[in-house]
Amino acid sequence: MPVKSVLEGYKILDCSIAMSGPFAAQRLGDLGADVIKVEPVTGEWQRHVAAGGARGNEINVSFMSLNRNKKSIAVDLKAEAGKQALYDLVKNADVFLQNYRPGVAGRLGVDYETLKAINPALIYVSISGYGEDGPYVQRPGQDLLLQAMSGAMLSTGREGEPPSPSGQYIVDAVAASTAFEAVLAALLHRERTGEGQSVRVNMLDAIVTLQMQELSVYLAGVEQKRSAEPHAHVYIRAPYGVFETKSGFMTLAFPKMKDLGDVFDEPRLSAMDDEIDTFARRDEIFALCRDHLKARTTDEWIELFAPYNIWAGPVYGYADLLNDPQIVHNGTFLSYDHPTEGKVSAPAFPYQFSETPASVRYGAPLVGQHTREVLAEIGYEAATIDRLISDGVIKETST
Repeated sequence: MPVKSVLEGYKILDCSIAMSGPFAAQRLGDLGADVIKVEPVTGEWQRHVAAGGARGNEINVSFMSLNRNKKSIAVDLKAEAGKQALYDLVKNADVFLQNYRPGVAGRLGVDYETLKAINPALIYVSISGYGEDGPYVQRPGQDLLLQAMSGAMLSTGREGEPPSPSGQYIVDAVAASTAFEAVLAALLHRERTGEGQSVRVNMLDAIVTLQMQELSVYLAGVEQKRSAEPHAHVYIRAPYGVFETKSGFMTLAFPKMKDLGDVFDEPRLSAMDDEIDTFARRDEIFALCRDHLKARTTDEWIELFAPYNIWAGPVYGYADLLNDPQIVHNGTFLSYDHPTEGKVSAPAFPYQFSETPASVRYGAPLVGQHTREVLAEIGYEAATIDRLISDGVIKETST
């Protein structure tokens, strides 16, 4: 029977919480892997924290957005019978993913050396905030704290104003993508050699390496200096940022000065050098652009810029984004039916495969929704499962 999904047949044990680990595991599930979410009998932390207050019927939107294409087994890992159930699952697993604070996996008996002894071919992925050891090992690996530490907040915004955090959980997201890439690379290595291994990802290094270009420029001796005007990036020449127009806001990205001067009929811009003046006179350029762009609508400016191949575009809110014709054409969003939450809409997949497409096979699970199914698949008898449930070691929730 032909494989229908890229990762069909691979089993992932997802013991992670919050965003970075669950998002990485969801990506693997979208590509067809059998992802089993191992969570406490009380449910994973994210189930109880609703971003924006978006609570569903049984599952909040935050949890749902990061846990589709997973089965849930709810088990108490502090109980010996619960730990044994996990060990039994590890025997046939391909990947084990966790983002406990350093030291917790060892205390729970689910560290790499312990699980490697059970399954030497296992790929063991741990995500931490700052690394597995070192002076910051016990610091909380929270997105905003790491954004601030990474230096990124001072690469945009005005000089003298507070640092500018991202409007997304950018550190969690890049750590998730890094872990996702690492799993695929480790699986490829195992296919070639048969060897499992430990893979360590930390959020601090992930957000630092995301700034490969910026930090390389800084290390070459160019100061990270913000401007008086709200320039969008300290290392990109002016004009580069968001500007008000007659109809709203638009972006403008480093056009040739002569072309911009021609469109604006502004000789001061036309006379400027593209490489020298656009760094040395950023504030002056921003102010000139700000004054000119207020005179027309965003659509009018985009039309006027098009013959010059000047990079410009509208600033969207989410409502605008959903209705954009390219977004609709791409199928960037999807909808599916969930047994407790009804019709669910969410961003789809960031990749397309001609032969093995990603798909939503099932939505985010209830706590322990698949406990019985998962344990039965590895040989647990119904009576044993019933006893573990009655003892409070595992939990089963039916839809």
